[in-house]
Amino acid sequence: MNEQEIVLLAEAEDEGKRIDSFLCEKVETFTRSRVQKIIEDGGVLVNDKHVSKSYKLCAGDRVCLTIPDNEDLEILPEDIPLDIVYEDKDLLVINKPKGMVVHPAPGNYSGTLVNALLFHCRGELSGINGVNRPGIVHRIDKDTSGLLVVAKSDAAHLGLSEQFSVHSIKREYHAVVYGNIKQDSGTVDAPIGRHPVHRKQMAITYNNSKNAVTHYKVLERFGGFTYVSCTLETGRTHQIRVHMSSLGHGLVGDEVYGPKKVIKKLSGQCLHAKVLGFTHPITREKLLFDSELPLYFTSFLNSLRNK
Repeated sequence: MNEQEIVLLAEAEDEGKRIDSFLCEKVETFTRSRVQKIIEDGGVLVNDKHVSKSYKLCAGDRVCLTIPDNEDLEILPEDIPLDIVYEDKDLLVINKPKGMVVHPAPGNYSGTLVNALLFHCRGELSGINGVNRPGIVHRIDKDTSGLLVVAKSDAAHLGLSEQFSVHSIKREYHAVVYGNIKQDSGTVDAPIGRHPVHRKQMAITYNNSKNAVTHYKVLERFGGFTYVSCTLETGRTHQIRVHMSSLGHGLVGDEVYGPKKVIKKLSGQCLHAKVLGFTHPITREKLLFDSELPLYFTSFLNSLRNK
């Protein structure tokens, strides 16, 4: 068994919070329903005693959370074409199409990048992230296209993970946003954490958040739209989508963080991971990749240019 135990201490600011809300804040990858299930199964102790999900914390409470093992999913290799930009014995760089999920999750057990990698690599993928996400060092959203690196060996996985943790990986995205950004360039420096109400969304928040920095530059203006590049200093979930939305310039096609009237033909946000640069974790060679904008992106840009 590889159960993980987390011990937390309730501070003065946590006084009166429900235990399920508190744990969702502290473990940002958890949904409320998952936390409540763990509580119901006896996986949460407060001051060494079992509590209900509605228990309200007191300052100084010692909370012990035991995270059960993930249930292994049977992930089958699938012969799905991959746009491979680079590959050697330790890693490969993929140009992911819009609409492809990176790894299996409820509702998406097949057709994912992991399914395709299992077929292509014939089992030669790092296993550090567990059976559900072999080889996956980082990810991009289903409806974001572009470059990501995959580890084939555990040594490569560890080396790449270290580079991500110290933010030494170069990542530049291109996007089209609503409105006319007045400044030619700028920086959004605002922490991102789980949305306090909508748990599947992220938000700028100063409560249990992580620092997040996005640098943007205007590439082209179209009156009601702006074509921009965004360079990540950090890599938080939905970072560009949240940061640009906070400026009043949500991404075109973004049904979550953009305006209610969505341009449906884009089938998601107009966002492409265009540039990816890192040091090869084994050879120490400097690698830099630049992918062409996909058809959905160039077609939309051309429609704006022709107006």
